[in-house]
Amino acid sequence: MSESPRPDMDESVTLTKSVPRLEGSGEEQPSSNSNGLTQQTPEQLVARAIAPVKAEFLRPPPLRGSSTIQNEDVSEDGDKASVQSAGLVKEKKSKRQLKRERRQEQKSAKNICPEIAKTGDISSCPYNDKCRFSHDIEAFKAQKPTDLEGECPFLKAEGFCPYGLACRFSSTHTESMPSGNLSDRRKTSERNGLSKDVQKLLWKNKMRFPKADASLKALGLWESSKLKRNDLEDKEGGNIDSNNGHNAGNNGSCEVTNDLGSNLESSAEDTKVDGIDGNLDSDLPCPQKRRKTEDNSGLDVAENEGVCASDQNIEKSCVQAELATVTNVMPPETDQSMKLHPRERKLIDFRDKLYLAPLTTVGNLPFRRVCKVLGADVTCGEMAMCTNLLQGQASEWALLRRHLSEDLFGVQICGAYPDTIARTVELIENECTLDFIDINMGCPIDIVVNKGAGSALLTKPMRMKSIVEVASGTVEKPITIKVRTAYFEGKNRVDSIIADMGSWGANAVTIHGRSRQQRYSKLADWDYIYQCARKAPTTLQVVGNGDIFSYVDWNNHKAECSELATCMIARGALIKPWIFTEIKEQRHWDISSGERFNILKDFVRFGLEHWGSDTKGVETTRRFLLEWLSYTCRYIPVGLLDVIPQRLNWRPPSYYGRDDLETLMASDSAADWIRISEMLLGKVPDGFSFTPKHKSNAYDSAQNG
Repeated sequence: MSESPRPDMDESVTLTKSVPRLEGSGEEQPSSNSNGLTQQTPEQLVARAIAPVKAEFLRPPPLRGSSTIQNEDVSEDGDKASVQSAGLVKEKKSKRQLKRERRQEQKSAKNICPEIAKTGDISSCPYNDKCRFSHDIEAFKAQKPTDLEGECPFLKAEGFCPYGLACRFSSTHTESMPSGNLSDRRKTSERNGLSKDVQKLLWKNKMRFPKADASLKALGLWESSKLKRNDLEDKEGGNIDSNNGHNAGNNGSCEVTNDLGSNLESSAEDTKVDGIDGNLDSDLPCPQKRRKTEDNSGLDVAENEGVCASDQNIEKSCVQAELATVTNVMPPETDQSMKLHPRERKLIDFRDKLYLAPLTTVGNLPFRRVCKVLGADVTCGEMAMCTNLLQGQASEWALLRRHLSEDLFGVQICGAYPDTIARTVELIENECTLDFIDINMGCPIDIVVNKGAGSALLTKPMRMKSIVEVASGTVEKPITIKVRTAYFEGKNRVDSIIADMGSWGANAVTIHGRSRQQRYSKLADWDYIYQCARKAPTTLQVVGNGDIFSYVDWNNHKAECSELATCMIARGALIKPWIFTEIKEQRHWDISSGERFNILKDFVRFGLEHWGSDTKGVETTRRFLLEWLSYTCRYIPVGLLDVIPQRLNWRPPSYYGRDDLETLMASDSAADWIRISEMLLGKVPDGFSFTPKHKSNAYDSAQNG
């Protein structure tokens, strides 16, 4: 049953879609002082960072009882409510048990063999009885959920559906429709897939990186890489934890290691060009070194006092002898004069282009397609960890995928050490089609920072220099970097190094106007961004980032500092992706709920094309849709505000929309987000629950690192 429109609303406003009545909304209308907001002026509300919604649209906050459904156990910060009160305690299972359950699930009727699902013929599977999936077509049809409304998303785009019987739109398939292969579909619409041959080489540590190794040697980082690798192998017995990397071979070398898993830095390394944890491609055994102790821990670093000169000379001679032998094995670039100078390579002109920021989780390929339709010029993939890419993890390589509509596209990587970055960029340039590579040096996430990557690099400018230099010297694609103002609030340092970034080989630098310690609290410091832009050399493009939520913000920043090449849009695009249209058309778009719903429809269609139209693809699309809805609920329609434009740090109060659908979209309840997903993707499975993955709000309390 639909909720009745408010009696004091304009009669011309009609409902665009019938939706269930919001929980806790009730039938009563709010009194003039129901929540205290109507007694304050818009200026007072803005001063308190509360959105000044017109008084006639305000309503009391919805009442949520203690017995909420599982889908609503979500706090403002995205934390899951305690399930102990309900008596639900999950049993921790071993890896072996989980693996056994996965294999049993694969054999269940709901996981039909992809080849059989595609053709409908049991004999089409080349593995026969050895196949890991079910071959029982009738059992699969008996348990398959009801088909969804609408047409198969692959029919218009490709003319065939690669999922066949497993497609949740199979009722719209025709018998004359040709069968297709999933990889063939991706070849026509998506790029940057990891080939099986390369993946196997990465799994077996057989991949060679001649350009990266030559760049490391040219910059004098080869020897320090050797020393740190030997320390790592001596500390861990020549092996690396299977959770973080691959085991070393018989020769003691391992090309793929976890750059976030090593913690081998000393205080002296912070002030010099740091060593790196990657491993070389040499087939020679590494010289044995004695284990580090309190007495001999300074042998790696020449600056440490009290070093035994004889031991240091012996160690140095061993490394030099090994390097002389490795030189004959490694195929270096013999003629450095043939390499392109950073100023000679093709550069990207970011000036005045609308740049969609790389956004973890929500900045996936379907979302980027939505933004491209709405006017974005530059897109960048989600942040990918170098170690996972070098290990050949398919889930990490999926972050590098590019759609054909993304005409100016880059990928963002994150690593802690120069050799890991160098090998990753060489691998990406060889395997992917892209326009630039962005190196993240501003990620505030604890698990990244604690291992020396992300914004932790801001405390080590010499390592930042080594990373950019070795990356730009390894590949011909432009290298860009993304930083924050500083690690600690009040101790800005980007302005002191930005003059040198161009000489390192960077094409552009994006500055997020917050420190790592701020996370996403307080407002971005655009005055400091302007200061850095004015100090930057003319060869280095500076991109500003932080709190852009309307075309007014964009215009003001561009007018205040002509040295800014452009502005990057991040959370503003998550909350209202049509911000790109507003900037290009220079207007505040009072978008209707029906238009917003059509944007969600586009996302679902793009998601089904990307993740698949079978049950697994539908539920994956639903999960990412819910993650996005946890941001879009913060948008307040222009027609409901006393003061425009809306600012990113404003808290939205509880309010009625101009129709039921707009009211539903304004809800911060996970149950209402799930209702919206059911309008697009059908009923959720039994036992379904959802908790937002991210808790980055502009008005969160500061979380110190």
